[in-house]
Amino acid sequence: MDLIDLMPITPNWTDIALRLAATVIAGAFIGLDRERGGHAAGLRTTILVGLAACLSMIQANILLATSQSVNGSMDILRFPLGVLTGVGFIGGGAILRRGDIATGVTTAATLWLITAIGLCFGGGQIAAGSVVTVLAVLILSPMKRVDRWISGDQKGTVAIRLENGSGIPDVKAVAPELSEAIFTGLRDIEDGHRELIYEIRWKSVRGLPGADQIAASLEKNFHVTRFEYRATAA
Repeated sequence: MDLIDLMPITPNWTDIALRLAATVIAGAFIGLDRERGGHAAGLRTTILVGLAACLSMIQANILLATSQSVNGSMDILRFPLGVLTGVGFIGGGAILRRGDIATGVTTAATLWLITAIGLCFGGGQIAAGSVVTVLAVLILSPMKRVDRWISGDQKGTVAIRLENGSGIPDVKAVAPELSEAIFTGLRDIEDGHRELIYEIRWKSVRGLPGADQIAASLEKNFHVTRFEYRATAA
């Protein structure tokens, strides 16, 4: 079967219904994974973004049938491409930055991908959109477990309470799990004490050692007043 047979220039209501249904199903599969993970762009958001892209492509498809010039066709195709660009701003809003940690990058990429999938379905490319949907689900769900087997750098901040006049301790020496402990500052607090602040890093394989283990190791040797773990969220 020729590819052009799958992309009628003048879609009928059956073609349109098939494209919209395929987009809803793809958005549901991808969005369900994001919903279970508690991400900002969940099931409904993913479906709506996909439908917007699909509808814009259907509209462009219909308008192309009425266009009488090459220039007119190019102008029409800017419409769905503009939707793809516009979703980039929505994805940008899903990205948060806390210090040197950026969260929500995977959510933004997912919105961009479902937009491209919606454009595929809207243009009648059901097979291509279906294949990419399956790949997206595999990447978002099973491959998430692969991350736990990969050694990754974890970051955090710890504040230690010491008496005035005490030297600056070597935190890494008493907490062997740490790969790095950088002294970043101190401040005087009440009762003749001061608080020393460290930026700490360690490598984690399959989630071990975890932030709780690092905190427990530090508390064995110091009076920890604050411990912040900069967890990365997709």
